Amino acid sequence: MSTSRTTVPPLPSGSAEKPLPFVLTAGTPGEPVGGRLVAERTAIRARLREHGAVLLRGFDIGGVDGFDAVVRALSGAPLDYAERSSPRSTIKGQVYTSTDYPPAEEIFLHNENSYQADWPMTLYFYCLRPSATLGATPLADTRLVHQCIDPAVRDEFTARGWMVVRNFHEGFGVPWQQAFNTDDRDEAARYCARSGIDVEWTGSGLRTRARRDAVHRHPDTGELLWFNHVTFFHVTTLAEEVCVGLRELFDETDLPTNTYYGDGGRIPDDVVAHLRDCYRAAQRRFDWQRDDVLVVDNMLAAHAREPFTGDRKIAVAMAEPYRAAVRA
Repeated sequence: MSTSRTTVPPLPSGSAEKPLPFVLTAGTPGEPVGGRLVAERTAIRARLREHGAVLLRGFDIGGVDGFDAVVRALSGAPLDYAERSSPRSTIKGQVYTSTDYPPAEEIFLHNENSYQADWPMTLYFYCLRPSATLGATPLADTRLVHQCIDPAVRDEFTARGWMVVRNFHEGFGVPWQQAFNTDDRDEAARYCARSGIDVEWTGSGLRTRARRDAVHRHPDTGELLWFNHVTFFHVTTLAEEVCVGLRELFDETDLPTNTYYGDGGRIPDDVVAHLRDCYRAAQRRFDWQRDDVLVVDNMLAAHAREPFTGDRKIAVAMAEPYRAAVRA
């Protein structure tokens, strides 16, 4: 059932008392970060599970190599970026640029790779250069997002799941070769088979469908989370003029990316608008400072990007695959 859900829902009482992110400040400006990580690793990870994100501020990180060392100290070896949905450039090893979208564009709140069968449990962001204006990486607690959603909407997604359909048209989004890190159709198909993705080669290219759960439990805390790409990948979350243009260019089944209920049913636009309201109600922001490192529990906190001006440069790394976390 589709009803009007345009008002921003209230957050649960007491939710504003828990800061997001939790800020851990250097004892003295420029304190080397390595010693603090060794001494307080357990405490930092406890704060990460409690708050959803920890900001390391005022430390001497030591550049990209030092950032890589932070990832390894807290999480182990960083991960490769697989099954890509957005363009990134490699800085060094498994350290990447944040999404290479034009500065004037907003990137809506989402959890990294939540459309995949596996995803990184922990994300790392490193501020090499802050922007001149705006350019924050807003965060939203997915526990609060889950609580904010109309119970009828939440129950519908819990029962039916959700589906992402991607059409890899030339000139629209990431090419399938880049998404799957191969030029070989058979290799891409094998990856999809392992990952629960249906593959269809059409006259215009590759179409994939993947059904996923919309609500998850955190493997460590057991808390219920709104963890999916339903809103991010839905065509209406794009800028209005882009959404209108794509709907004029393509039939709905041929849109570059769109989301549905898990059985293929259409999600009403106003339901997706309600979900966007819930994300924004839970959103928190901070301004980047040079050498900041933000550590994010990818299941507990969604992240976004504000538009910005200036020569902003944020490095990103991912760690701790979900399947390994579940086995542990």
